Amino acid sequence: QVQLVESGGGSVQAGGSLRLSCEASGHAYVSSMYYMGWFRQAPGKEREGVAAIDSGGSTSYTDSVEGRFTISRDNAKNTLYLQMDSLKPEDTAMYYCAADRVNWWLLAEYRYWGQGTQVTVSS
Repeated sequence: QVQLVESGGGSVQAGGSLRLSCEASGHAYVSSMYYMGWFRQAPGKEREGVAAIDSGGSTSYTDSVEGRFTISRDNAKNTLYLQMDSLKPEDTAMYYCAADRVNWWLLAEYRYWGQGTQVTVSS
């Protein structure tokens, strides 16, 4: 059983930066062997795929964050990251990380999910 714990959320002004972390446990090689992604959900909206990374290091981003967000992982620490720069008020949401043995890319079909970390961007 894989457990995922997000951290790094907070409140920031527009134009600022945050780095989210997602620490995996329950399997020694989650970040290197599993496909992983970051999702977000704002109140009243559906969960949206933000960024994803496959086991080979290839990445995918939703159009609204392309060029501003960077997904990465540290296999030695079994940790996934999301560097968020040039943040906008519309980025405000609960952010979740997810993992699976299947490559879902930005589809919210991953088997394992964290509890989320809140990101609030003020104008």
